[in-house]
Amino acid sequence: MLVTARIPSDNYAASRLLSFYATNGHLPLALSLFSLTPSPNSFFFNTLIRASSSSASSAFALYSRMLRSAVSPGKHTFPFLLKASANLGSPSLSKQIHDHVIKYGLELDRYVTNGLTHSYACSGMVVDARKVFDGTTERNSMIWTTMVSGYARNGLADEAIGLFEEMVGLGVELCGATMASVLSACARSGGLETGRRVHGIVKEKGVEVGVILGTALVDMYAKNGAIFEAREVFVGMPERNVATWNAMICGLAHHGHSEGAVCLFRELERLVKSTREVCPNDITFTGILTACCHAGWVELGREIFFSMQESYGVEPKVEHYGCMVDLLGRSGRLEEAEELVRGMKWEADIVVWGALLTACRSFGRIEIAERVVQEMLRLDPENHSVYVVLSNMYAEVGRWEDVTRFRGIMKDDGFKKIPGWSSVDGHG
Repeated sequence: MLVTARIPSDNYAASRLLSFYATNGHLPLALSLFSLTPSPNSFFFNTLIRASSSSASSAFALYSRMLRSAVSPGKHTFPFLLKASANLGSPSLSKQIHDHVIKYGLELDRYVTNGLTHSYACSGMVVDARKVFDGTTERNSMIWTTMVSGYARNGLADEAIGLFEEMVGLGVELCGATMASVLSACARSGGLETGRRVHGIVKEKGVEVGVILGTALVDMYAKNGAIFEAREVFVGMPERNVATWNAMICGLAHHGHSEGAVCLFRELERLVKSTREVCPNDITFTGILTACCHAGWVELGREIFFSMQESYGVEPKVEHYGCMVDLLGRSGRLEEAEELVRGMKWEADIVVWGALLTACRSFGRIEIAERVVQEMLRLDPENHSVYVVLSNMYAEVGRWEDVTRFRGIMKDDGFKKIPGWSSVDGHG
């Protein structure tokens, strides 16, 4: 379908047509019509900025053109411009837009202030987000939720929970998004009792437990080790997405319930085969490989690791290789672990090599440890603590000449070991 030079003669008809294209996923057609409009008004610009908000560069290019065309932005312009800024996570852009909001006298508009709070929070500028929030005279549930979410997003769990408590005390209406945000904070902070209280409010107010809220509940309970409660919520959910499955599988794995994690993973596999609606992703495999590590299930771990790409098209990442090195290393299969690391598509990082070095120390495999230390020093020449590990391994087998040689190297480099600590294996 092509847009020709023949467009509606009046702006009203043209704007209706442009809006239809933009809101129905035909942005190129909307832009073509826009380019042929001789005097686009604010509605044209606002509609296109809204449709382009997922692409910050496009949204800001349109805004710049809007200003050059002497078309004044308004309360329908900034919320979507701020959404584009939030997607980009740029502190400087958030500041610039805020200046424009003040210039055009819109700093008290509830939708604009909500957008500013969100944009600042997504840019890591939580203090600025809070200033906007505090300066808002009429706070609705939306901006409270945005601020709670902003704290949670930036790892400020105590602040998120504290603001939620203030919401409850003031009788602010609580919605599913508010609950999900504070539950995310409870998952990060170990706030199990607060999380249980939130769940109680959900039940009391009859808030619908959809996928997002249900997943937040499962994640909160699972990360806090309340596996029975996590499982209870999980089983009771009418609909689940991959994040829900991941929250439950990873929770089981990290708290030592390896058998439960594997059983749930097999259940997910059966679901994939029957519906293809939910497929495991990289987080799923990190969780299940962690479960195999904790249980020492080498063959099962190998089977799952190699099925990632073959069966599900999920390319292993560094963390998956790290799990496999840990699993193989704990079982003494160090040659296989080294071969796996050297066969990685990406260069192994210091953490992966460190896991292999720890295994070498556990099994006294000096010949492999020497090669691993070379790789670690190539990546981080200042990581002298690897000399300590290798020197200790030499001492354990009575290779005192090598111990003396390494101590000489450390002395020449001015290295002093911090008593009781090794940055490689975390032990004294």
